[in-house]
Amino acid sequence: MADDLVLPFAVETLDLRGRVVRLGSSIDSILTGHDYPVVVSDLLGQAVALAALLGSALKFEGRFQVQSRTDGAVSMLVVDYEAPDRVRGYAHFDRALLTDGMTPAEALGRGQLGLTIDQGSNLSRYQGIVALEGQGLEEAAQQYFRQSEQIPTRVRLATGRVSLVASSSGADVMWRAGGLLAQFMPTSPERQRRIDLHPGDAPEGVSIFDQTDDESWIETRALVETIEDHELIDPTLSSEALLYRLFHENGVRVFDAEPVHAQCRCSRDRILSMLKSFSPKDRAEMIADDGMIGVTCDFCSKRYIVAPDEVETIAVAEDELSA
Repeated sequence: MADDLVLPFAVETLDLRGRVVRLGSSIDSILTGHDYPVVVSDLLGQAVALAALLGSALKFEGRFQVQSRTDGAVSMLVVDYEAPDRVRGYAHFDRALLTDGMTPAEALGRGQLGLTIDQGSNLSRYQGIVALEGQGLEEAAQQYFRQSEQIPTRVRLATGRVSLVASSSGADVMWRAGGLLAQFMPTSPERQRRIDLHPGDAPEGVSIFDQTDDESWIETRALVETIEDHELIDPTLSSEALLYRLFHENGVRVFDAEPVHAQCRCSRDRILSMLKSFSPKDRAEMIADDGMIGVTCDFCSKRYIVAPDEVETIAVAEDELSA
């Protein structure tokens, strides 16, 4: 079964466009590398799936970032999707605030979700902000498209550990994540006409035209809402098979799948550059008892050990070049 792929699809009879993502070894390497509590891994897995669904649609070599800052037990999620196919992510959490039976939405809490498109140093960044008020990542993503892009959208996300090989000693398990994005994108002017937001402060006596949702979109929503979490992470159910289950009566068409790889951007050179940006006094305070500076990458947990004079040598050499 093909994993770590984003599969674009279309259902022309419903004016529907979408993408399905299924993550296997990529999300497993991200989550097992951190060894988070289950609810934290669940949230980060959903965020990675969301970033893959949205970031894989970029038509240029840039970055798509999903980042949350909240008052919840999981105070921050950060996921970078670097086009065309690399993803990484991490979470900050307070173990003391986690409780048994806490749902991902409860662990996320209240705050903000930022969705950022970074087109590179020479182009402007675009960021959309959604208020998190206990609704979870699925609903927050739908609010983003409703408010910022004004595109009717449904999102499904799921994360879980799946048994792979049964044996006398138990079962081997791995983390999996999946998601589906469905968007109503009609081409005819008649079907495009809709009220996106209530006018709110319209003068008294003004008649507000109340237009119901398109029947095709109503049908799409009903079908998407039948998807169960296990269907998005089942290693024996392909994306094509899932789409056929949902839309075979309408005729669904799939396009070339796009790969997803878990890959961090950290390197020794980047760590040295980061340390160089600190003042000599600050760097001196970072030196451990063994006389070295230790830096751990938040994304991949890789540990770098740097000698203080290595940073000083680079700083002096760059100062001489700029003189």
